[in-house]
Amino acid sequence: MSWFESFVLGLVQGLTEFLPISSSAHLRLTAAFAGWHDPGAAFTAITQIGTEAAVLIYFRKDIARILSAWFRSLTNSSMRSDHDAQMGWLVIIGSLPIGVLGLAFKDQIEGPFRDLRLIATTLIVLGIVLGVADRLAARDETGGKHRAIKERKSLRELGVRDGLIFGFCQAMALVPGVSRSGATISGGLFMGYTREAAARYSFLLAIPAVLASGVFELKDAGEGHVSWGPTIFATVIAFVVGYAVIAWFMKFITTKSFMPFVIYRVLLGLLLFVLIGAGVLSPHAGESAG
Repeated sequence: MSWFESFVLGLVQGLTEFLPISSSAHLRLTAAFAGWHDPGAAFTAITQIGTEAAVLIYFRKDIARILSAWFRSLTNSSMRSDHDAQMGWLVIIGSLPIGVLGLAFKDQIEGPFRDLRLIATTLIVLGIVLGVADRLAARDETGGKHRAIKERKSLRELGVRDGLIFGFCQAMALVPGVSRSGATISGGLFMGYTREAAARYSFLLAIPAVLASGVFELKDAGEGHVSWGPTIFATVIAFVVGYAVIAWFMKFITTKSFMPFVIYRVLLGLLLFVLIGAGVLSPHAGESAG
């Protein structure tokens, strides 16, 4: 991998990680369209450490408060009813599904799941799911001629059941094209949470999963055509760009819908099917040397 490739892929990772459009799919597609080798699951997982570092800094006050309350709750029973202490446990519980399924399907994640036809399918299907969830949220928030405004849930109403559902939604993102934020936010909207609450928990929930995945894949970094230098460079680029994106996205969702992302996902998925069907793009483009 050249330094230019690592710069572009780091930029793509930072731009797409927090948007509900799937960063892993876009890394895969960028390489395929450019005629580069597939960067691989290890490169993707490690560069995601950069974007998660952006989450750690952006939500540093929330994270510090949650960690402090959680650690105190281990020895102080009166702290166990504290919302922040409970959030610590809920992040742990919600991280279990992706940890178990990630290990169970590791070979598929690094192989068959990277087929561009599957990516096109997940882009479209999860795009439609996000659109329906967003529409339901908008209906509750605005009401209608024969419908009263319905108050949506905040994270203070999050419990073990909902935490696990969020976790299983996050685990769906093991398949490129699904999108970690897209799946968890959709799940949150269907369960009645506000857009801001669903997005905030989605980002907090991703921290242990992404960091663990990145550390786990460190052993595979530097193998094949991807060397350590470009991987670290891409990770730094992803961090800088990712921080700017997350700051913009958290402001965007307070007043806007997810429909622009829905339309983009569906159109991109359809374009992929057209290009593959016309023989312009191979569903395994770049895999042979990746």
